[in-house]
Amino acid sequence: MAGFWGARKKERAELAAQDAELGRRADAALVAADERLRTTDDELTFAELELGRDATRGLRDALGAVRLHLGEAFHLNQLNNDEIPDTPEEARTRNARIIQLCDWAQDLLDDRLQALAEPVARARRAPEIIDGIRRDVERDAARIPRIEVTLERLSRRYSPDALRKISGNTTEAAQLLEFATHGADVSTARRESGQREQANLALETAIEAARRATTLLDAVDTFEVEALRAESTLDAIVDDSREDLAAARDLRELPAVAAAMTTLEKELGALAPAGEKSDPFTELTRLREANAALDAVVDKARERAARPVPPEAHVRHAVDDADRQLGVARSVISGHRGWIGAEARTRLAEAERIRLDLATRGLAAGSAQPIAEDDREQALADARRCGMLAAEALQFAQRDIDSSRPDDGWGGGPGGGQGGGWGGGRRGGGGDIASGILGGLVIGSLLDGMFD
Repeated sequence: MAGFWGARKKERAELAAQDAELGRRADAALVAADERLRTTDDELTFAELELGRDATRGLRDALGAVRLHLGEAFHLNQLNNDEIPDTPEEARTRNARIIQLCDWAQDLLDDRLQALAEPVARARRAPEIIDGIRRDVERDAARIPRIEVTLERLSRRYSPDALRKISGNTTEAAQLLEFATHGADVSTARRESGQREQANLALETAIEAARRATTLLDAVDTFEVEALRAESTLDAIVDDSREDLAAARDLRELPAVAAAMTTLEKELGALAPAGEKSDPFTELTRLREANAALDAVVDKARERAARPVPPEAHVRHAVDDADRQLGVARSVISGHRGWIGAEARTRLAEAERIRLDLATRGLAAGSAQPIAEDDREQALADARRCGMLAAEALQFAQRDIDSSRPDDGWGGGPGGGQGGGWGGGRRGGGGDIASGILGGLVIGSLLDGMFD
């Protein structure tokens, strides 16, 4: 008994220590959150000076929410320290809530400040950024004449369709550079007049305009390199396609292979002759697709030759056998539902699911719809599995029926006794009949598989 009370005393001491630690954590969290509120309020003032009130609305709203919920936290802490005695459970609940509110406040302020960090940093570096924009504009403006020469050279080699994406790049880039310069001027003027929000908006538009202009000019240089690469790849694909056509001649009597060969030959014939303007990107895409399609049908044809497709008659025979076994299993289980366990029911349900799937693929009972060659192998495997599961369901059902028969002197227990079990005239002769059916179905399935 002394050991019991000693253990209880130790348990209470440990719980009191945990409560005291929770109280210290709540106090520390409350102090940290309140201090964070004050410092963030100062940061809001500085952010408003740089960005304006509209851009800092999210942080201002967050500070209002934090003040509200920290007020709740301070009230809970006051209840912990007033003259009214509290139970340990009350103090524990309050301290946990204080910690939760303070953690939430810290996370919210972190999120809002992080969202403003980059715009504030950019605003503080506005003069430096504007100088960089002016340098970028000057550099890209000097590039435009060279880019126009490049476009002229490309127009002599490639078709208008090929050049459509870049033909107007220099004109658009020049307009964007002009807009970037204007945006930089407006940003400087607004900042000098104290209109920080408008100055930052103008700065953002100038940055984006200069970036887009550079991208457009870079695209022309990139096009020339990528076009040469596409031409080189196209030559390789042409050689590969001709080799593939020669290798596929022995399979041309197959309709799918013949159609793919015709398509590839058509694409080869549509290639721009040497010396004429071309669109290497479109030609490469179309020829690659036709080449890949021929490879796919040839691979499939050769695989089929190595592994012949099952005859449709074998598939239908397997489906008919599955239907027969399902019918017997379904009948036996339905007729003895009270004695059938989960194993038999599960196998029957899975067999029914597979049979339903076969029906959705055109193998419904009595259907004369042709079975696609691509589906025969899987359909044959599914039908055999359906039949096997139905046979197993019948086997487990027979076991459940035998184990459920009372030993009342009529049959002498499962599998023996007078009258040959259920075949002796009791309950419809289910036991021996089901066993005979089961044996016949299983043997029939094995023989069916041997002759497929």
